[in-house]
This record gives sequence, C-alpha cells and structure tokens, in this order.
Amino acid sequence: MKVVVVGTNHAGISAANTLLDSDQDVEVTLLDRNSNLSYLGCGTALWVGRQIDSYEGLFYTKAADFEAKGAKVSLETEVKEIDFENKVVYAETKSGEKLEENYDKLVLATGSLPIAPKLPGNDLEGLHFLKLFQEGQEVDKALAADDANVVCVIGAGYIGVEIAEAAARRGKEVHIFDAEEHSLMNYYDVDFAVAMDENLRANGVHTHFGELAEEYLGENGKVTGLKTTNGEYKADVIINCIGFRPNAGLGADHLDTFVNGAYLVDRTFKTNDDSVYAVGDCATNYSNAVNDTAYIALASNAVRSGIVAGQNILGNHVEGAGIQGSNGIEIFGLKLVSTGLSVRAAEKNGLKVNYTDIEDTQLPGFMPAEENGEVKLRIVYEEESRRIVGAQMVSRFDVSMGIHMFSLAVQEQLTVDKLALLDLFFLPHFNQPYNYITKAALKAE
Repeated sequence: MKVVVVGTNHAGISAANTLLDSDQDVEVTLLDRNSNLSYLGCGTALWVGRQIDSYEGLFYTKAADFEAKGAKVSLETEVKEIDFENKVVYAETKSGEKLEENYDKLVLATGSLPIAPKLPGNDLEGLHFLKLFQEGQEVDKALAADDANVVCVIGAGYIGVEIAEAAARRGKEVHIFDAEEHSLMNYYDVDFAVAMDENLRANGVHTHFGELAEEYLGENGKVTGLKTTNGEYKADVIINCIGFRPNAGLGADHLDTFVNGAYLVDRTFKTNDDSVYAVGDCATNYSNAVNDTAYIALASNAVRSGIVAGQNILGNHVEGAGIQGSNGIEIFGLKLVSTGLSVRAAEKNGLKVNYTDIEDTQLPGFMPAEENGEVKLRIVYEEESRRIVGAQMVSRFDVSMGIHMFSLAVQEQLTVDKLALLDLFFLPHFNQPYNYITKAALKAE
C-alpha cells in the first residue's frame, strides 16, 4: 500500500509515524512546500522573547528520521493538483522538477494560513505574520534592528499576547490592538480575560481594545504607523496575529467542506472520498462540548487526528475521542487554562448554561505564602442536563493539571453534581482538603 502525505507538520508527522511504525508493508511519501518539518510554532514567542536560548529545540524531528524508516521525503515541494479519480498527486520542487506520485491512500495535512487583513499599505516593509519558522526569524530580525523601538501587535488572542510579551521583554514599547473589548475572548469569559488585560498593562504593554485596524501608515515603502478606528499610532514594526484559516484549497471542488472551508471529515478523519483523509488544522473535528462537528485548530488536536487517520488507513477501525479545545497560556507569570466552552461561547452555540465560580488558594492557609497561590475557577455546565461543558482557571500557581481533569469531564459528559463527590486526594504540599474544585461543584445551582 502506498500512502502520500501532503504536509509535514504535527498532523502529517503523526500520521506518517503511525504508518511507518506499524508491522505492515506501507510505502510512505511525504511532501511539503516548506524547507523544514515539525516546527513547534507555540515556542516562537519564547525564542523571540529570549526566554529560551535558541530555536533548535522547537524542531522535534527531521527528514532524515523518516528516510531512515524507509519514507520518501520531498521538502520545498508544492502540490499543484490532485487527480482524485486516478489517484495521482502532481507536484513541483523548488528547482522546477515535476513529480507525479500515485497513491492508494492520501492524507491531507496542509494546516492553516494566517488571516491577512486587506488594508491600505499592506505592501509596506515592516509588516509581519507569525506562523512558519521563517516568519519567526523575520520578526526576531525586525526586533533586533536599532530603529525598532515601537511594536504594534494586531490581535489579542494567544499568539498576539505571546508576541506582545516577547517584544516587551526585548525592551520595546508595545501596543496591542483587538476588535474585542478584552484579550483572549475566544477562550475566556470577561471575568478571566480582564486578569490578562491587567497583567499586560502592569508589565508595560499598552492595550487598545475595541479598536479596528484601518490602515498601515508608511513612508518610503516602510511602516511608520497604524491607523485604527480610534486614531493613529507610531509603529516601527507591525505584527499581524488576528487568527488563521484552514488551508484547504486542494481538492475543494471534490471534497466536502465545513462552513469555514475546512475539509469535512468523519470520526476517523476520512473525507467523503474513501481514499482521502484530512487531519490537523485543515480539517474539522468533533466537539464533545457542543456534541457536533467543529473547527478547533490546536497542535494537540493535530497529533491525535494524525494517529487516528493512520490507524484507519492500516485497517484498524479507530474513532477519535473528540476534542474539548483544551488550551493554556502563561504571560509574565500569569497562567490561564481552559477547556470546552466559556459561557459566552456556549451561548453562541445555542446552549443554555449556568456556571459556578470560586476564588481560593491552592494550598492551606498555614503553608508559606511564597509557596501558595490564589486560584480562580469557573465551571460551565448545561442547565437541563447539568453536564460540564467547560472550565476556566487563572492563577500564578501552576494549576494546569486541573484542566486535564476538566477536559476528561467534558469528554465523558460528566455532570457537575458527580464532580462534587470526586475522590480528590489531599496533601498540604499540593492542595487543600476541602479544595476549590469540590467547593465550586457543591455550590452549583
């Protein structure tokens, strides 16, 4: 059996490894238009902000590793066309060599693309996006310039907030803009988002929320400022971080797509074409919070989708467990984690929900204050069924393991009442005997 994998980041890599590590006779060909594979883009801001020494560790595998397993790898190769009827992929290398790859099964792992606002001045030097390793390099180089004093970041989602922190750590005057009234609104309710807003401002980042970018200003072909609905701002560097869209153009006239253009797949990640699977950011997934098809682009989802697709190609019927969109962020020591739906997101999806909040310390009061930390928790649950559909936590203490439990609770359709009686262990070094999770669940209306 021959399998062609188009795209060699997290989803494509996990699919290829699943196939190659099996005991079956599988011929695997990997194609990607980039010059590298396996880049952990979530680490870009850590490198740019000099919180880690270099970018080398952000690559967790290389082409030689797959070639050693018997795979054919062709990087800097762009797929031009796919003949689905005859099962042929047509591609072209950087040097102009034409390739034709036949397949029995095809895996599309083409990822996502940055959303580029079509604003006047979008051809000016000094405009940047953040997705690929090369784009991270360009931002790093831009911040190193002697005349790069003021940085404007458009978009206050995860990537925007992270790169704002990175630029501030490099000593820049940083302004961050978003059409929403607060940062991180795709993941958190206002009561939690404001904690990040305040944290940014406390660390010197100028926040401009409820503002829309209207024009990139420039002189002599170079960025000099940004015009928004509220005014004009000086800018030596502008970084666009307003989100991503699925890169699903290949075969869009043959394969079914979701409302946002992503490839529509079933629980095995198979498309409407029995020979074609789509994984990662280019494809849909199944949300256990909404109990319906959804689009949630995360590296962890991509890895799991690749594994599931690979197993099904091998003939092992495996269905994905669905996703919650579990995520987290740490900026200037403040940690926010969430899973499932916020109250706002639940209502947008037509769910009638309630929530229970609590603020407490992680450890008992008798523990040293410098080792303790305040925690705020919100559990979102459906009113009628009382099943948990989401949770949010904010603290300077590492509470990230808690969100894994809430992710499982959403996946397994656990009710908030059952959570109240969950067997949670106690030791003063870790938590309280009457802890905030139990307290929050017990006070749910």
